[in-house]
Amino acid sequence: MNNLPWSRRQFIGSTVAATATGAILGAMSNRAAETPATSASAPQITRKIKLGLIGCGGRGLWITSFFKQHGGYEFHAVADYFDAVVDKAGETLGVDKARRFAGLSGYKKLIASGVEAVVIEDVPYFYPEQAQAAVDAGQHVYLAKPVAVDVPGTLLIGATGKLATRKKRCFLVDYQLPTDPACIEVANRIRAGALGPLGHIASFGMAWHAWPDPPRGPNIESRLRDEIWLSDTELSGDTMVSYDIHIIDGVVWALGKMPAAASGRSRTCRPKPNGDRTDVAAVVYEYEDGALWTHVTQSLDNSFDVTTLSASFFGLQATAHLQYGGKVYVRGGDQHYAGQMGSVFDEGVGRNVAEFYRNITEGRFENPTVQRAVNGHLTAILGREAAARGRRLTMQELIRENKQLKANLKGMQA
Repeated sequence: MNNLPWSRRQFIGSTVAATATGAILGAMSNRAAETPATSASAPQITRKIKLGLIGCGGRGLWITSFFKQHGGYEFHAVADYFDAVVDKAGETLGVDKARRFAGLSGYKKLIASGVEAVVIEDVPYFYPEQAQAAVDAGQHVYLAKPVAVDVPGTLLIGATGKLATRKKRCFLVDYQLPTDPACIEVANRIRAGALGPLGHIASFGMAWHAWPDPPRGPNIESRLRDEIWLSDTELSGDTMVSYDIHIIDGVVWALGKMPAAASGRSRTCRPKPNGDRTDVAAVVYEYEDGALWTHVTQSLDNSFDVTTLSASFFGLQATAHLQYGGKVYVRGGDQHYAGQMGSVFDEGVGRNVAEFYRNITEGRFENPTVQRAVNGHLTAILGREAAARGRRLTMQELIRENKQLKANLKGMQA
């Protein structure tokens, strides 16, 4: 991956950033309200889809069980930076040794190995280029979140999603909350005006533990395993992008629009930090209609026991609540609703895996999850940057600035 197409990534990012006027941002907001299909009916298996798995660590192997349970997929190739990780995954999934690829460029060999679709589950820093390469090669993409760590990468994901649609390829971003029937009901009522004029939103991204953060080496190799990459902003996007994105995406999805500006503060307070992850942050987002959204985040080992990913929407007539697991509702006004979210990750991933299969086999290539992912990521990055700088930052400033994060790849296994 030493030959990653940075120039193209920067070009696409710069082109979009240069034209990101209020009208364009408004168009993004309208598309954000789209809701993906969520049928949980038994899958109709018409054929097997050949998959390639990029990223064979904990998340990668965890998600393979859902593809195997579905029955419509077979794993044809695997790729990971580390040889031992690739071999373990290959043995577990029954992949021939000739189709196990290691090193930074292993994903390129996987893409050329005869797969029909790729599942990308490694480190988010690499996602935009990996997804772009797969779509360029005519393959379908199932992408984990966060989809990117900076503005250029996020805009490249958006452009790649549009390219996939033009090439009649499926590109699905694996978010779970917007697939849950109870959450969909709450979001539909919010959009239908159940709360009245919106006054304030309060959301929380409270990680249940601190990510590991050992001393750094001469490059990022030692940071690519055991969740260590979550402590490096250039690899993960920082906690607001890597973890909080779950509920930030939920707010953007439920409202169908992005905020116009943000201000905030963040700090690193753990002893002897090696990575540049921030430990705590508070951000106030502003909408053009005057509504405010306060988001609080932390990644500390302090036995916090409140719902870790949640959002409450306070209108002048009623209140709504979304969270990852547990009760979701609309209270007050004339559109009361009380629901229970299911097993969010297991059920959500299962629905997305089934949807990916249906989209491919039935020729449905609208790819609505991509633009919504772009909107959510720009919102998370806006909060991260405003808090890091300790000043008010507008969405238009953020996009036009087009700041790119770069990781040190020197001396790594090609």
